[in-house]
Order: sequence, then structure tokens, then C-alpha cells
Amino acid sequence: MKMKDSTWKKQECKLLPNQRIIGRWQKNNYRIIKQLGYGATGTVYLAESSDGLVALKIAADSMSITSEVNVFRQFSKVQGPSLGPSFYEADDYVTRDGVYPFYVMEFINGQPFLPFLRQRGAEWTGILIIQLLADLHRLHEAGWVFGDLKPENLLVTENPSRVRWLDVGGITLQGRGIKEYTEFFDRGYWGLGDRKAEPNYDLFSVSMLFMNRGYPSRFEKNDQSGQTRLLQKFREKDIIQPYEPIFRKGIEGKYKNALEMRNDLLELVQTTTFAPVTTVVNNQRYRKKTTRSTPTQKQINRKWTGVVESMMVASFILIVYILYLFGHGM
Repeated sequence: MKMKDSTWKKQECKLLPNQRIIGRWQKNNYRIIKQLGYGATGTVYLAESSDGLVALKIAADSMSITSEVNVFRQFSKVQGPSLGPSFYEADDYVTRDGVYPFYVMEFINGQPFLPFLRQRGAEWTGILIIQLLADLHRLHEAGWVFGDLKPENLLVTENPSRVRWLDVGGITLQGRGIKEYTEFFDRGYWGLGDRKAEPNYDLFSVSMLFMNRGYPSRFEKNDQSGQTRLLQKFREKDIIQPYEPIFRKGIEGKYKNALEMRNDLLELVQTTTFAPVTTVVNNQRYRKKTTRSTPTQKQINRKWTGVVESMMVASFILIVYILYLFGHGM
């Protein structure tokens, strides 16, 4: 029986740990370790190759794989740090049920976006988004929009801490309809715009990253207007309140480009005193308590507090400045 190359109506290809994949054309061998994620355009697995760990994405639809491979090739033309995982190769996996296209890319070893932020102070949300906006600006200048921008598609690597993009499946040429979206981060869902691929679509999603930091479980729309509900919810969370001016302009589509939003955010982070970290233990929230002091103790504490705060501010500005340079290709 002749095997059909068409993948139009085939089921998704499910791979198991220790299963080996050999490319039909390149003949490279990959051992599956575990599943990393699943989306509308395919499944991503952690795999072992002759050169080390890689991420392998396989799908039933060859068109989706071809589209994403083309996006990777466009990335290689954008100057500066890599916008997403490095692309290695594309091939086909032949089975008794048909031919499944796949591609292999860099495995990014990092921490998920929201868990990383939960371990750090409120200012770190701004620091990471400053860097993310620099990358988005370069993507937009190249004529593309990220589309499905959400924490699940972001990882934070260490030394230095840097946001990396995971899934390029939603990246769309500007002017076209958004290919993939998640309702909470979609301005169309909130009635605050359409789903046309343009820079402001991504900037709305960036604003909702702040919101998601305050509401990890997210929430749905109700009978209020989208803008009213979002602003009301934003003001109810202390950890994100300082970012309200950026959030408001982002959801209202008032930024001309990602660089403008980034510059506003950089200024806000440098000039804002953020609240101390709230620690969560056994589902209970704790914040460091302050104690009443005698006048003499207050004078002493004020002196040392001023010194410590000055050192913290200086160190923080230095961190932001380094990230600022890093975002410009340092």
C-alpha cells in the first residue's frame, strides 16, 4: 500500500519518552525525553540529539510547520540578540499512519515568566518587560507581530536574567489577521480593538502581562465595558498599581510603537519606589511588619534607612541601565 504524504486530516503524532525519531531526508536521530507543550499548531518535545538537548516540534499539518520555519528564517535577518530559539533543521518523520513534518530548534533552559516574577519584587515585572519591548520593537520594524503573546510563551534565562520567546506559532505578518490568540491577552475579546496584526495588538498583550502578574488565575469579561473592568481590576492589586499609567495607555492603543512604551516604562521604573515583596506561605500572605519606635530610635533608623535606600536605588538603576544596553544589542 502506497503511503500518502498528505497530512491534512491525520491525527496529531503523539511521541513517547525514549522513542526515537529519524528524519526522512537529513537522517538525524532524536530521542524523545518528554513533552514540553502543546498548541494549535503542534506539540513540542524535549529531545536528545548527537549535539545535546533540543526542542522538537511536530504536527500533522505541513503548512503550519512550513509557516513557522519561514518565521525562523526571517528572525535570522533581524539584527541583535536572537528573538526566539535558534532554528536547526526541518524534516519529516515517516510512520505507518503517514508522514509528519517536524522541525528542531534550540532548547531554552529557563524559568517560566510568572513563577520567576513571584520570587522577586514588583519592580522586576517592569525590568523584564523593558527588555521584552526592545525585542518586540525589532520584530515590528521587520514587519511582523508576535500575536499570541502570553506568559506561557516566555521563559526567563539566568546570568543575566533575560526574557526569551518560546513559541513562534502566532507570529504574523503585519496587516494580516492574527493567527493565534488567547482571550485574556486579546484586545478583541475585551472589545478594545480588532484582531489585525499591528504593533498595537502586541502592546495590548504586553499591558495584560502586568495584569496577569496581579491575577495569575486570570478572569473573564462581564457586562461592564472592557476598559472599565480592566482598570478597576488593575487598581485592586498593590503589586501592579504603580504600572497603571503604562497599562492604561497600552490597552487604549495610545503608544505609537514598542520603543515609546519602553521609554515610558524605563522612566517609571527608575523613579518609582516599589512596595516590599509579599511572601506566600501555606496559602497565607505575609508582609514584613514595621514596629513603633521611640523618637531617638526613629532618628537612628531614619539615618540608616536613607543610606540603605540610596544604595538600593543606585544598584537598581544600574541594573536597569545594564538591561537597557543589553536590549540594544550589548
